[in-house]
Parts: sequence; structure tokens; C-alpha cells
Amino acid sequence: MASESSFDVVSKVDRQEVDNALNQAAKEISQRYDFKNVGASIAWSGESIVMTANSEERVKAVLDVFETKLIRRGISLKSLETGDPKQSGKEYRLEAAVKEGLSSENAKKVSKIIRDEGPKGVKAQIQGDELRVSAKSRDDLQAVIALLKDADLDVALQFVNYR
Repeated sequence: MASESSFDVVSKVDRQEVDNALNQAAKEISQRYDFKNVGASIAWSGESIVMTANSEERVKAVLDVFETKLIRRGISLKSLETGDPKQSGKEYRLEAAVKEGLSSENAKKVSKIIRDEGPKGVKAQIQGDELRVSAKSRDDLQAVIALLKDADLDVALQFVNYR
């Protein structure tokens, strides 16, 4: 095998799936008995998701419903960045953002893990918001994928362009 095999490590989220999860959560919130007459809602606000309700506990319950829908749709909760509930007037608001892309800091962490714990002869190079991993042996690449899946990182990783 003369040529090198490679794959890319990325951190991407399917926006349509997030939108579907949000719509399912909004529907459930509008129908559930414990959310009646508390002003609970969830909606897009630009690039972030805004949840509102009349108490801090209700806002956290709305977030829980939304997280459940995300998990059912196969989206990692590591890609959701939430703040603390803030009171604005009579209602509480909670904003959440969807994180995408591999930051240079996280890419450096991943490449360090590959260098330190991965098989010898595996190269990792940062290319923008993704990381290209290449090696002569496909078995080494499989070992790197298994290593990264087991690693406890604060970012959701996907492996694409395996060739």
C-alpha cells in the first residue's frame, strides 16, 4: 500500500435536525399540562435559542425537554452551550447557542492526544476548523478513531472523508 489513507475530524451539527428538535419541543411544551399558563416557550432568536417561562424551574424544564429531543435526533449535548436563567421583568429567559467548528485550541488538544497516545506514523494537521489525520495503515486510522471516541473532550467530534 503505497498511498496514505486519511480522514477529517470535524465538529458539525445538522441545523435541520436542531430545528426539528426545537419544533418538537415547542409542540410538546404547548401541549403538556405542567406548562399550561406559565408562559413557557422556546424559539430561535437569530443564531441562538431562547427559552422563556415564569419561573427558573420552568425554564430549566423547557431546556430539559429540548435536550431530550436533541438526544433522540442523535445530536450530542456537547454542541449545545447554555447560560444561566436570567430574570427579565416577570419572566425568566435562558439562551442556548449551538457550537460548530473545531476551535484551534480544541484542534491542538486532539492532535496532542493523537501524537501522545496514538500509533506511530500517524500525522495530524490542522486545516481551518477541521483536523486532517493521515497514516499509511488504515488500521492505525481505525485505532485513532477509537482513541478519540474514548477521549473525554468538551466538543462533539465526527469523522468524515475516510479514504
